[in-house]
Amino acid sequence: MRALAFRPTRWAVPGVFVALALTLAIGWLVVLIDGGQLFNQSTTVSLLHVAAGLGLVAVGQTLVILGGSLDLSVAYVVSLSTLVAAETMNGSDGALVPAIGLALTVSAAVGLFNGLLVTRLRINAFIATLGVGLLLKGYLDNGYDGPAGATSPALVQTLGYQRIGPVPLSFLLLVAVAGVVWLALARTRFGHHLVAVGGDPEVARLSGVRNDRVLVTAHVLCSLCAGLAGIYLASRLGSGAPRVGSEGLYDLESIAAVVIGGTALAGGRGGVLGTVGGVLLLASIDAIFNQLEVDAFFKQVIRGVVIIAAVAVYARRALRKGAV
Repeated sequence: MRALAFRPTRWAVPGVFVALALTLAIGWLVVLIDGGQLFNQSTTVSLLHVAAGLGLVAVGQTLVILGGSLDLSVAYVVSLSTLVAAETMNGSDGALVPAIGLALTVSAAVGLFNGLLVTRLRINAFIATLGVGLLLKGYLDNGYDGPAGATSPALVQTLGYQRIGPVPLSFLLLVAVAGVVWLALARTRFGHHLVAVGGDPEVARLSGVRNDRVLVTAHVLCSLCAGLAGIYLASRLGSGAPRVGSEGLYDLESIAAVVIGGTALAGGRGGVLGTVGGVLLLASIDAIFNQLEVDAFFKQVIRGVVIIAAVAVYARRALRKGAV
């Protein structure tokens, strides 16, 4: 059963955090020369809020990518869950728990549908999840012209804006979710099987792994993470937002964070710790450029360079290992 052993990416986890430290150090110096201050409380709080939303989606994306799959519907799941939560709450604290439960149930249903399309109908994950995303987009565009519903005041005051020192509760939620996923990958049969399926589906199947069940579970968990991100964003916005997911590019940004964190797009290699580092790196670049008031186009160019560099480094290391 050696093929089922969990093998996290050893080089990528420290690598992405070294890149994060260098980015923050250089960014601090450049912002200081420009007359600003990077490490003040407002910038730190804003950075961690950005990281919380993207990080929740990216942690879920890590699971499906590790299994050799992908989910391009997460941005629309985020938007849908904000609406389900806010419209169910309708400004009432008494409806808080049912609203969260319903939003997560709807999100899980989308993930289940994605998983069944990929495993039962054997549709390529890129096409299947893109198609589901377009279905959700059509529903959102046709049914909503703008914000809808009202988030519970209790949720706004806690998850949305409450913090411990400079650390928002939402970021602590991300840490908790990432910790649970890390434990699941490192210590549970599901985690070992997921990595095995991503590494070599045929070997995993011959070893007794139920590949389809593992992938469906990964897709459900991915959509649940996107649903959590939607609930968080609803708490920040005070209402449901039908386009917050797509405008935030949570589908592509989450994949970028996973890749920067060292998880192989082909599956079978990587981990959630690197993903959190990738999320913090992207959020830090945003924070630095916001302080410098850099043009939005140039910001996206830099993001693209970072992603390409990360993939290039991973590819070179993979080739070296293959040559040994």
